[in-house]
Amino acid sequence: MLGRPCSRLFRVTLAAATLLRPEQCTQPLASRPAPCSRSWAPGFLKCVLGVLKMEMTEMTGVSLKRGSHAIEDNGSLAPAEEAKRQKVSESCLTKSQDGLENNSTPSCEHAPGRPEAVSAGKSINSSDAQLEEEEEEEEDGFLEEGDVEEEAESFADMMKHGLTELDVGITKFVSSHQGFSGILKERYSDFVVHEIGKDGRISHLDDLSVPVDEEDPSEDIFTVLTAEEKQRLEELQLFVNKETSVAIEVVEDTKEKRTVIHQAIKSLFPGLETKTEDREGKKYIVAYHAAGKKALANPRKHSWPKSRGSYCHFVLYKENKDTMDAINVLSKYLRVKPNIFSYMGTKDKRAITVQEIAVLKITAQRLAHLNKCLMNFRLGNFSYQKHPLKLGELQGNHFTVVLRNITGTDDQVQQAMNSLKEIGFINYYGMQRFGTTAVPTYQVGRAILQNSWAEVMDLILKPRSGAEKGYLVKCREEWAKTKDPAAALRKLPVRRCVEGQLLRGLSKYGMKNIVSAFGIIPRNNRLMYIHSYQSYVWNNMVSKRIEEYGLKPVPGDLVLKGATATYIEEEDVNNYSIHDVVMPLPGFDVIYPKHKISEAYREMLTADNLDIDNMRHKIRDYSLSGAYRKIIIRPQNVSWEVVAYDDPKIPLFNTDVDNLEGKPPPVFASEGKYRALKMDFSLPPSTYATMAIREVLKMDTSIKNQTQLNTTWLR
Repeated sequence: MLGRPCSRLFRVTLAAATLLRPEQCTQPLASRPAPCSRSWAPGFLKCVLGVLKMEMTEMTGVSLKRGSHAIEDNGSLAPAEEAKRQKVSESCLTKSQDGLENNSTPSCEHAPGRPEAVSAGKSINSSDAQLEEEEEEEEDGFLEEGDVEEEAESFADMMKHGLTELDVGITKFVSSHQGFSGILKERYSDFVVHEIGKDGRISHLDDLSVPVDEEDPSEDIFTVLTAEEKQRLEELQLFVNKETSVAIEVVEDTKEKRTVIHQAIKSLFPGLETKTEDREGKKYIVAYHAAGKKALANPRKHSWPKSRGSYCHFVLYKENKDTMDAINVLSKYLRVKPNIFSYMGTKDKRAITVQEIAVLKITAQRLAHLNKCLMNFRLGNFSYQKHPLKLGELQGNHFTVVLRNITGTDDQVQQAMNSLKEIGFINYYGMQRFGTTAVPTYQVGRAILQNSWAEVMDLILKPRSGAEKGYLVKCREEWAKTKDPAAALRKLPVRRCVEGQLLRGLSKYGMKNIVSAFGIIPRNNRLMYIHSYQSYVWNNMVSKRIEEYGLKPVPGDLVLKGATATYIEEEDVNNYSIHDVVMPLPGFDVIYPKHKISEAYREMLTADNLDIDNMRHKIRDYSLSGAYRKIIIRPQNVSWEVVAYDDPKIPLFNTDVDNLEGKPPPVFASEGKYRALKMDFSLPPSTYATMAIREVLKMDTSIKNQTQLNTTWLR
């Protein structure tokens, strides 16, 4: 049974997919320490504060209570390349196509490991060999206790400098029902996401069996090598030392034993070849590199049966781990490069998520073995296919969400959910698109578009208030004091993040070549700043559009015919509904509405010293072609129920793993101390589930607002 999460924010975070060391791989699940064990929680909590992720800005464990702050009630997310090819709302300039609000630009406080190795499609190549070696020694993004300050400022105090929905243009609602309170993600298991594949099928983990293949080696390959031998082979594989080969003595010399050792080395350590040698009357299996460093990234062709598809597809179930981090973990245990994995969309960290993954020339047998090695992961539904997966191929995601301790009456809940089902919600970009600190990501994007590179550098590196502590604060302080990139970099124990990469670039190219220094950051991460600015403009313009014209199409609005935007003419208004209307993200290859909102776009960009008629940039990567996005999204497959419960720690529905293990579904009493709203709905790619929930509760979803209204959830 996978470890169940604890009930509050930091306790839940402590359960973050705790990994076992390779030598623990054979330890039974039942004998492992519980991931929420209180004995180690305090020290690890300091770690978590140091590496807080932007993805957690999505109402993480907050109590959504109504307060004096009123939001006006009207009363009446794909890869950039894909967006350029298809200017449609479902591919709107996001690398994540999952509707899961994880579109923030990685920063040191939240992206400490090696996620960019996946997001960029390749490992980061550092020009400084010593820096690269130091980075390889980092421990999967987790810090030691001494790396962060002993006394942590309260989370509520840190977040008082953050953004509210008003700051990023989120101001309107489409429904007229009365809002009510509820707790979202009190447990990360209250938020479950199942990917919807390109064939419309919802991904479920329901089969752990391994396809039978006579050409697969025996299970003995996982136990025939000692821990010391595995360590030496891994060092040889990764060129850690100057050894050119590793010799393993065959103690019980039989042909079968030698065969298993050969298979174990070739299967578990891609890039190594083996041969048998006689030395002083003893048999040795000698492992060596056959093709240099390239062998690690390219699995051996001759070891894969020709009749078998080159890609093993599988369903990945994970708890409290985002997709890129999960793939980096899998690649570490398989001893392969992360870029041999492919997927259709990235999934959020603070949730239980189920999605399809493909990996090049790794057997289902090896993948299934990871179920014995890793906690809060489960791999299954294996099959061999001829092709990898591609970003954006998914149709969307299906969400199962529990809002605990709701205050709404049955009538209020009924009105809210009927409105969500029949009308939908405003397709705003969620808060997590814009960052957690006093320096929003859209400000960096605006400076890039303005070609103000000194400001870009300053915005990324300057000290700021907000949810970051310890080593990153010290790095920023050093930068502010000395403007010495090397000195500031020495303050970072974790360097594979935006701040670390920019400082490394400044060390290499100098302070007068900020453009090249900034270019060291992986392309997808750089573009996220610009996309954040586009999202900021779009949110504001859609709010103005709804304020001006309400929830009906009007002449001059835009609709899509195929991938082409056209205007609604006066005589055609009755042929469309508000669900057909799209609004442009600013760019050089889009058109704007033919009514007042067109001038509002121009005024907003002019105020930001940008020319709406010339969105091409001197640097091609930063030229914005633009895209179109529907302004109202109506979820599909909407269902809901209100349940009563007494224990806030119990799960309120079964996960795929619960079902695999035969666990009976929870039984609810007719009355209980608390009430919860369980919601199911499906969303297309690049839409934000938190915005759907915002429409139901009628609440500001920003952490700043929620922590000001209620901080008891931190206790």
